[in-house]
Amino acid sequence: QRGRNANSDAEVLTISDDDYYKEKAHAAAVAAANATRGAFASSGVFEQPGFGANSHGAAVKTYGAYPALTVDSVDDQDSPTDFSAARLDAGVSGLLRSRDVAITLFLTLASLFTRLYKIGRRPNVTWDEAHFGKFGAYYINGTFYHDVHPPLAKMLVALAEVVAGHNGTFRFNSGKKYPSYVDYSFMRAQVALYGVALVPLAYLTCRHLYISRSMSTLAACFVLFDNALCVMSRFILLDEPLLFFTAMTLWSATGFQHVNKHGRAFTLRWWRWLLLTGFSLGCVMSSKWVGLFCVIMVGIATIDDLFRKFCDRMPWRLYGKHWAARAAALIAVPLAVYVACFWVHFQLLYRAGPGDHKLSAKFQAHLRGNRLNTQPYDVTYGAYMELRAVFNGPGLLHSHVHRYPSGSHLQQVTCFPHRDKNNVWQLQKARGIGANYTLDPIEFVQNGDIVQIVHNTTGAALRASKHVLAPLTTSHFEVAAENITDTSEAGLSDWRVEIVEQQHSGSRDKRVHAMTTMFRLRHRETGCLLRVGSRHLPEWGWRQSEVTCLPDKSGKKNVRSKDVLWYVEHNRNKRMAKDDLSKYVKSSFFVNMAQLNVEMAKTNNALWPDSNKYSTLESRPLSWPFLIYPMRMVGWGDKSIKFYEIGNPLLWWASAIVCIVYPFRLLLWIGCIRRQRPGWTVKGLLELWDNSKFLWGGWALHYIPFFLMGRVTYIHHYLPALYFGLLLLAYELDRFFVRWRKGRFLVLAAWAIGFVVCVVFLYFAPFTYGWEKPAKLLAGRRWLRTWNIYEDLNAL
Repeated sequence: QRGRNANSDAEVLTISDDDYYKEKAHAAAVAAANATRGAFASSGVFEQPGFGANSHGAAVKTYGAYPALTVDSVDDQDSPTDFSAARLDAGVSGLLRSRDVAITLFLTLASLFTRLYKIGRRPNVTWDEAHFGKFGAYYINGTFYHDVHPPLAKMLVALAEVVAGHNGTFRFNSGKKYPSYVDYSFMRAQVALYGVALVPLAYLTCRHLYISRSMSTLAACFVLFDNALCVMSRFILLDEPLLFFTAMTLWSATGFQHVNKHGRAFTLRWWRWLLLTGFSLGCVMSSKWVGLFCVIMVGIATIDDLFRKFCDRMPWRLYGKHWAARAAALIAVPLAVYVACFWVHFQLLYRAGPGDHKLSAKFQAHLRGNRLNTQPYDVTYGAYMELRAVFNGPGLLHSHVHRYPSGSHLQQVTCFPHRDKNNVWQLQKARGIGANYTLDPIEFVQNGDIVQIVHNTTGAALRASKHVLAPLTTSHFEVAAENITDTSEAGLSDWRVEIVEQQHSGSRDKRVHAMTTMFRLRHRETGCLLRVGSRHLPEWGWRQSEVTCLPDKSGKKNVRSKDVLWYVEHNRNKRMAKDDLSKYVKSSFFVNMAQLNVEMAKTNNALWPDSNKYSTLESRPLSWPFLIYPMRMVGWGDKSIKFYEIGNPLLWWASAIVCIVYPFRLLLWIGCIRRQRPGWTVKGLLELWDNSKFLWGGWALHYIPFFLMGRVTYIHHYLPALYFGLLLLAYELDRFFVRWRKGRFLVLAAWAIGFVVCVVFLYFAPFTYGWEKPAKLLAGRRWLRTWNIYEDLNAL
């Protein structure tokens, strides 16, 4: 229920869903009519697409967080309130839409020229093309690889290579000249199209935020004439797809905010913008993990919107629909896109490659050409095998010549996560039973068999003793390897095989099979179980996982925990035919995807900068907004074509100042409201926040978290934040010139600023399009002493 003053010719009433939206539509129509009669309608510089003009009264009141403008507030030029709603609703929509289309097309053509001009000038593999071009080739030939980033942007690079006719054979070695059969210019041009789209998207986004046409065009020119954004779009990199999906997320989110605020919910148009926002979030998150910052940005705006609807006393049934719609579009859709990208990733990469060891043995068994895919299915005596712990992490049973510094002083036995020749053991019969594994009939290892496990490199047998405790887990027995010659100690190397699970053949099968049979190894003499945990040995044990023997005096415990379970990951016996293990091994897509994401996180966290090593490429976040340390992208020889990742200094510095000052402006406004200063209203504060929260929030979320990261950082990590900052700069300029002299100089200011920005862009263009003369000839362009244009300088 909502109460109105009786003097306002209204009464207390209960509203339905339809009544709620009729009330809001009526308020919007009244605001449009008032705006048409306002001062801005006659100024000519605020032409905006609108809803038409049907007069229903001179003033209107709305409820909750969505107040409409009045005629008095529109005419009040001294108030700092943003009159964007009135400006948006004024004018003839058809004509204005056609003008917007014309401007968008012009900006797109200009962007095509700046991004594609001389794009093939450097015929060598440049900078990170060595990584991402190679990854694209892997998709073409189906080779599995490992990288720290999700797959979408790399699959788009692969698509560009396919369209360009690449056959996947070129390895993209750094600095190597492209062969004649690789159309690198066409590849670069296709990737550059994502950078081209940033410019029109910037314009359209600003229009959603009620920025005037002149300043929206200027915002697009900021993106168009930034040297860093331009140069990064001219090579085969992931940054442009990432920036494109970031910009598309901002465009769709602001479009949905406009429709949600001024239109009726759950219409086709409303759903289209909401679902597009969710799809964009899924794409940006699937390109690089920094896309999570976009997810947080949209999440905060969604919570803000739903909270206002709650305060607006929206009917509970309708309010629940809004929650369900947000959950479906902004949670389920992005997750579906993210999962779908990994599904396609796994489908395309079906061959063994340099990154397959990062995933489970079951996954590797399904890769064509992987050694786990082609091996004997049945395990026999005399076979050379590798034992893997079921417990995730420790890896393969391992031994080396190094000895324990205490205890038995025998050869160490550990678990090692990587492939190594010291992981290979031979499966032999119990000590004292003679056998010729080359000539004797083949015998299969079965449940209950007593076996010896002999290290292939050193010839030492796996053993345990109840008289020696483990070095770290002192409640367990030590496991070591020893060449036993004393017959009195013969039983120390005997182990009983106890099958726990047959994942393919069923419980009745008593044979040990590669990959599919989970079993325990029980020490014959002591009854303890071979175990690996999460503890790592100190330096003398090379930080490898400790292997112990878990005491079990009765020998009857049915221990099924993963730390005592093992399986034969790989075995070879020349007398046995190899089989295709993909027929027997089941691999779960969701398990593989989860494991791959964990490995991606581990690799990313391992990218720590070396404090003892000087690097001209790395820079810290503190230096980014003020362009203190630009980056050389290639070698700096006098005769080589040189590219320098430097932004347009005026744009970087101005946007940095605006972004830093913005929160203080909000605090000032709040303070003026508390002091009841004339013209400083809650309504004006809400309009300021609604029209700029995505811009400043996007900048902050894409910049501040880098201060918390320990990984290596580069100046191009600031580019997503820069995009938001440039649009915020245009927004603040628009607000200033709207209030100053009633907007008379807004168009002139936009032209003047755009001209200056264009001149600075052309001034630094040699760094953007390639400079093949000595760098010292450009010494005059060194505006800061820290710019290493022609001499090496220390990084921050």
